[in-house]
Parts: sequence; structure tokens; C-alpha cells
Amino acid sequence: MSDTVSRVTIHQVAAAAGVSVATASKALNERGRMTPETRQRVQEVARNLSFRPNAMARALVHQRSFTLGLLTNDTYGRFTLPVAAGLSAAMADRGVSVFLCAIEDDPQRAWLNLEAMEDKRVDGLVIAGKRVDRGLPITLPALSMPVVHVNAECPEGGVGFVPDDEGGAYLATAHLARLGCRRIAHITGPESFAAVHLRVAGWRRALEEAGLPAPGGALFGEWSERFGYETGQRLFSAGAERPDAVFCGNDQIARGLIDALTLLNLRVPEDVAVVGFDNWELFAQAARPPLTTVDMELKGLGREAGLTLLDMIDGKPVERGVRRQPCRLVTRRSCGGP
Repeated sequence: MSDTVSRVTIHQVAAAAGVSVATASKALNERGRMTPETRQRVQEVARNLSFRPNAMARALVHQRSFTLGLLTNDTYGRFTLPVAAGLSAAMADRGVSVFLCAIEDDPQRAWLNLEAMEDKRVDGLVIAGKRVDRGLPITLPALSMPVVHVNAECPEGGVGFVPDDEGGAYLATAHLARLGCRRIAHITGPESFAAVHLRVAGWRRALEEAGLPAPGGALFGEWSERFGYETGQRLFSAGAERPDAVFCGNDQIARGLIDALTLLNLRVPEDVAVVGFDNWELFAQAARPPLTTVDMELKGLGREAGLTLLDMIDGKPVERGVRRQPCRLVTRRSCGGP
């Protein structure tokens, strides 16, 4: 006996719905004239039979490949994998596949992947990056498909989606202020990153609204646990008045800071509350105590980018420019709040 599961054909759908094959095809492809009841009956029968349309036939009918390309230089996947997950989930409901290519920062590899996507006739392209102020290592040519940028630099006249870094930093700092913290320091990454300055602006805005000082100004350095640890040692070993809370520019810095506080016999959150940024589960959940942090909602970015790209493919009007999507504060024990 064969283990192969036979695939339901459109002839079987038509027979079960009591219509011709031509009518069944039109109903499933949202084409042709028929009563709404007939169209709905055919579609319900197809769902009940778990009918899957032939991809090649569908592409020929609609003159589309029903495939999107996702091109990224984030080979580690820290930022792109959540974007890809959100994009794929939104596209699966619409019968669209996602073709992922990772290129590191190799211009030649980028060109080869772009050519492969054009050869495969992908309907649209999502470019995803590691930071909001950098694009791919090449200047994109005039492509035969619409393009959307996610968490990457967006050219003038393009369409881009990025997390609201300033808004996320404001959420974190305002949360600490509401918990009663009065000296909220900020330890963050390199000054060369646009996101760093946006997060500093959000931190300052929340402090100003709460009538609080910015103790010592923002402390810039590396996106690393080591920097968080070394800065924590200096900041809390000094004789000056210590912060009672620290908002960190990412979760790695926050993890390093918590290690430094523990070695200095300072309790988190009883002596010092700590909040990170990114909601990188690997760091946030494994911190002791678990880390309150800002989630950039990267899956949501992928979803919105994909839906916008479908509108562009369909020829619908789409507003140009960069759209900053709201972040979300994930509260855990490190800040002492609920």
C-alpha cells in the first residue's frame, strides 16, 4: 500500500459543490460572474476537502508568482527572524510564500540574490536590516518589483517600517518614574547608531515630564554584557549619590549591569531597578531576576510590511516614507513592578 496521500483535485471540488470545473475555478480565484451563494458554497467545499490549488496554475491565471523575497544582511537573525516570522504568518493566510536570502555584507552575493529573485519572478521584495540607519551594502538598481524596507535605512521616496525607539525608551523610563524611582541613569550603545540617540531622547523626555534630573547624562559604549558590567562597577562603586534605577539601551548591557550589581551586594530590584531594550528572550528570561524590557514588536513590523507590500503589488495607493511602529513594555521582576 502506498503511503502517499492523494491530493484533492479541482474536479472533485466541482463535483462535491455541484458545479462545473470552470465555475469552481472562477469561484476559488475570485473571478467571473456568479451568485454569492455559489461562490461561497464552492469555497466552503474546498475548505472542507482541504483543497490546495496548484501553484503553477494559479500563477498563470493571475500572472503572479505569489512569492515575496526577503533580503537581509542580518545573518545572525537576531532582528530578521522575528520579522520573517511575522511576514510569513501574514502571507500564509493569503497563499503567498516567502523566499529568504541572507547576504552578510557581501555586495557580490547581494547582486546574485537579487538576480535570483528576479529570475523567480517574486512579486515584491522586503529588505530587512540590523539597524535603522544602514541599508544593504549595495545601491539598489531599478527593480521590476515593489520594495519595502524593515528595520533598515529607507531611501527617499521609499516605504519603510522601523520600531519607535524613542517611544519605547519613553515607555521604559516613565514606568520606572511611576514606580517611584528618582535617579534614573541610562547606559547605552555606540553614539554612531541613530537608534541610540532616539532612545536617549525618549529617556530625557520621560524624565522631563516627571520633573526628574538626568543623572550624569547618558553613558555611551558597546552593545555588550562586558560594557554593562564595567559601567556598573564604575557607576555604583563611586562615592557620589547612586542611581536607584537604570534604563539600559539593550538587554545585553542590562545583563552585564545586573552581574555587576550582584557582585557589589546590591539587590535588583530592591536597591536598583533595571530595564532593558529588545526583549531578547535569551537574555531577558535568563537574567536573575528576569528582565523587564522593551519589545520592538518585530513580528508586527514584518506583518505590516507584508500587507503593505501586497497593496503595492495590487496597485493600491500607499503612502511613502518611514512608519514608526509602537513598541511594547514587557514587565518582569527586575524593575519591581507588577
